[in-house]
Amino acid sequence: MTRAATRQRTIAASDLQFAGYMRAPHEAKPTAHGLWLHTDLTGRRELVPELIAADLYPGQGVVEMVIEHLVMLADSGFLTIYQAEGSEWIALARPLRADTRTAPPSECPPPPDHDMSRHVAAVGGARERAEARVRSEGAERAEQWARWSEQQERGARPQPPERPLLLDAPPYGCPEHPDGKFGSCGPCGTARRRHDTWLTERRYARQMQSYEEAIAHDDEPF
Repeated sequence: MTRAATRQRTIAASDLQFAGYMRAPHEAKPTAHGLWLHTDLTGRRELVPELIAADLYPGQGVVEMVIEHLVMLADSGFLTIYQAEGSEWIALARPLRADTRTAPPSECPPPPDHDMSRHVAAVGGARERAEARVRSEGAERAEQWARWSEQQERGARPQPPERPLLLDAPPYGCPEHPDGKFGSCGPCGTARRRHDTWLTERRYARQMQSYEEAIAHDDEPF
């Protein structure tokens, strides 16, 4: 379809009274308007959702919406979805009026006459693709929320107390003063420093573990 052909056509009031358009859901009617202007003069074009979306809604990521609208418009009788020459096509039930005397013949194959089984199969294929995409995205989102809820529940559960480091630390004093209750001596001072160093190292190791776990949690995709 050329731009010149697009400029030759306008949507008339009588077109808006067409039953297939009037029965269409309100949200699909902007797509119906676009298809009136972005099909060839016979009202046909190949059903490539990405290209239709680019023509009707430039720069917007609405391919899935366009697929849903095509199914709605097929159900309302605004258009027919059919298969021919190994591809899927659409044909508007009421193309806009245009002067076709000097227009080249349509490059789109015509829909099969009175072959409703093929029409239903084509509509069903488009519907199944749209529903499959919606189900896939819904399942992925549900899985993400389930993981998040599980993490929140784990965090809210009571946690057992950690064993105090002092219970595993070396003794304060030397063999002659194991409880550190008597006067300090050289060996006692050495033992006390060993005791303090051991506690400091263990505390630092646990702090680093908490830090690494927090970093790993922040890097998890949601």
